[in-house]
Amino acid sequence: MPMDKIISDEQILTDAGFYWRERGGVKALICRPLEEAGFVNAFSTRGGGVSDFPENSLNLAGFDEDTATNIEENRRRFLKVLGGEYALMTAWQIHSDRVKLVETFEEGTGSVEKSDALVSKMAGGVVGVKTADCVPVLIGDPGSGAFAAVHAGWRGTALSIVSKAIDMMRDSVGADPEQMVAAIGPAAGRRSYEIGPEVIEAFETEFADAAKYFEMTRPGHALIDLHQANADQLTAAGVSPSRIFRAPLCTMERTDLFFSYRVEKSSFGKVGRLLSVIGQKNVE
Repeated sequence: MPMDKIISDEQILTDAGFYWRERGGVKALICRPLEEAGFVNAFSTRGGGVSDFPENSLNLAGFDEDTATNIEENRRRFLKVLGGEYALMTAWQIHSDRVKLVETFEEGTGSVEKSDALVSKMAGGVVGVKTADCVPVLIGDPGSGAFAAVHAGWRGTALSIVSKAIDMMRDSVGADPEQMVAAIGPAAGRRSYEIGPEVIEAFETEFADAAKYFEMTRPGHALIDLHQANADQLTAAGVSPSRIFRAPLCTMERTDLFFSYRVEKSSFGKVGRLLSVIGQKNVE
């Protein structure tokens, strides 16, 4: 292919609405349209930390495989990428369709309530979800100031967790889906993510057009496009396709940049976790 026909990774990201930001050796992916709509946001990568996943890894969760001291230091480094002081609020994730409304910092930092999406409109804080192949979705509504972070693995996607997060944003904090901006972050992509009969059955049970998300590979198995499935849920919930931005990066293909449960768990024995965060941008 002629050199002038080769598009760089940077140009591909720019065309998709994303760019890299690096501070203190920590690199994160930023959705520019979300930022321009007034929301600080970031999708983490694996480098620049203190964890042994292997060395110098930015593991941001997975307390059963890392020390709390390491994770806290990694989170401190990651939050500096945001360019301001923000309180991090996360959930105890269980691969469900539960959406939690966060109205106090205590609800986002000290609660034992389990959920896989967080909705808030609190200034000074960011909500975040942890992934290592699952799909992270960040949503902001500039009119109401509401924002959400969604962890959408195959179970959450089959249960339409993105749609339920938008329902809560609309019903609980007055957000308008037509004005929302959404970013779908790095996750296992269609070219690499093979699933079996359980997942196929779950999608066929929930979606009449489920077949469009599959590329059959062998009897009872298929490659699945969770990015598209979540984009379709955003659109069905009222978000304009022109306001939905998809990061063109696969965690399974790019283990130089991201943690991947499917690639690393069997070979390395433990896997770090990425963090995707969003909140109202602080006014300086």
